[in-house]
Amino acid sequence: MNQTSPALVAQDAVRRLPRWALWLLCVAYVVPGYVGRDPWKNADVAAFGVMLDLAGDSSWSTWLHPGLMGIPADISALLPYWIGAWVLQWTPAWVAPDFAVRVPFMLMLAATLAATWSAVYDLARHPGAQPVVFAFGGEAKATDYARALADGGLLALVATLGLAQFSHETTPALAQLFFATLVFAGLAGLPFRPRGAPLMLLIGLPGLVLSGAPSIALIYGGVATLGLLRPSADHLAPATRRRALVLLGACTLACALLGWSTDLLHWQIATPASDWQGARALGQLFLWFTWPAWPLALWTLWRWRHQLTQLGRQRHLGLPLLIAGVPVASAVLTRAGDRVLLLALPALACLAALALPTFKRSAAALIDWFTVLFFSLWAIVIWVVWISLHTGVPPQPAANVARLAPGFVPQFLWPAFVAALLATAAWIALARWRTARHRAALWKSLVLPAAGATLCWLLLMTLWLPALNYGRSYAPQMQEVKHLIGEAPCVQVHGLSAPQVAAVRFHGGWTPVPARSLTSCPWLLVDTDATASLPVTVNLNQWRLVGEARRPTNREDNLLVYRRVGAP
Repeated sequence: MNQTSPALVAQDAVRRLPRWALWLLCVAYVVPGYVGRDPWKNADVAAFGVMLDLAGDSSWSTWLHPGLMGIPADISALLPYWIGAWVLQWTPAWVAPDFAVRVPFMLMLAATLAATWSAVYDLARHPGAQPVVFAFGGEAKATDYARALADGGLLALVATLGLAQFSHETTPALAQLFFATLVFAGLAGLPFRPRGAPLMLLIGLPGLVLSGAPSIALIYGGVATLGLLRPSADHLAPATRRRALVLLGACTLACALLGWSTDLLHWQIATPASDWQGARALGQLFLWFTWPAWPLALWTLWRWRHQLTQLGRQRHLGLPLLIAGVPVASAVLTRAGDRVLLLALPALACLAALALPTFKRSAAALIDWFTVLFFSLWAIVIWVVWISLHTGVPPQPAANVARLAPGFVPQFLWPAFVAALLATAAWIALARWRTARHRAALWKSLVLPAAGATLCWLLLMTLWLPALNYGRSYAPQMQEVKHLIGEAPCVQVHGLSAPQVAAVRFHGGWTPVPARSLTSCPWLLVDTDATASLPVTVNLNQWRLVGEARRPTNREDNLLVYRRVGAP
């Protein structure tokens, strides 16, 4: 009997969430954002450029020190770029390369959702997480209770606002999220999965190192190893505990050697923001990035507070706090910010799920009505802007888009329109179902937040996708450059950032070469911010300015186009 548990859950409250509905929700969340869009600035297109560079170079030194234009970049990750380059090398010519590199990352996101469900399920089976046993029976069965909490944890993760953008980019941030979630699921499953859990750890910890988070991997492995040194740790049998201890200790040591040998292990501690502006920005980041998981997680800590004094034994609380606490501390003490905070979301979703069995009906109703109003309002805004772009009614949204993205021409895409229409109809039906009935299901309070977040993300990635591509990619600017240059074997570049260099290669189709290079290219692209250093780099007598290419949505992001004197 679990006397310290605040969970009072009857068997009727742990009814199964239909698998088809959960799968459909996950597909509707994962696929949009990976299909039909261009590489976006800045990190997304820069990472894609590195993958393109690696795919055309078989040198080991290049693969161990990836970069652009043959110049090693300041890159703290390897594995995500290797994965993208391998995919490009094996992709048929008829498949768009930017879509091809997204496929493994799309699978990583799907696996992250599955690993989060597994972690919450195993932690919910811990004796300390189980609900109070009723005097005359009728309490929830352990397996059904764990499944209901796992469904709630997955819904909480999908509902988290900070997950949407970064989880749909082909950057090391998503790889770090995937491998960190594998570590979370592996540690959670040690008492229940003697084969699967160690395998997750053997993949997750080295994957974190090679994805650019070696310090976090070492902290996870080191703290978990120390935790296993306690004789009663994790409710493991002595033999199982010894095997897990040896595995974790050896894997952590191997990760340290791996990070050191690949020169990925660096400490980047920075002084936390002490001024009001810095503290305010950090507070706003935590407020919106982890919403709505953080208020539910705080409620969990309050309601389960009697178990917080024994975190070593109450692993359903101690493990999520460890997994979430390290990225949260890193976000405060380093300059990684939101991308490192991404790693805390699965564990925060687990803590949010533990709040579900402690809710009263009034609190659940408040969440439902707030969610319906919030996401319905945003869905209406997205539809109104789209209708205005295509019909001119009402006129103001279209005028705002024309001011922010001059030159943008709306495109009507039938598949996107149908997908958006079906998603909106599903949302209306779900909102009516949820607000009209009072189901006792444990996961009910997170159905609308997850569905609402998925709806808005899908609408953005369908109805607004042409406008977002126009505003967030370099394609329009490269089209202007191509109008001036046409076809060329190569172009020399000066002062361009890594995203700009990647755009020159992908959107323009030209081979970028540094301006200092001895290669004689007929054209030279110069960022306007680097014009002061241009005379030191090249002989301006050999070049003639022929035009300027602007990014329509950024007046300061312009390129000067020079032609070599005497070039054909």
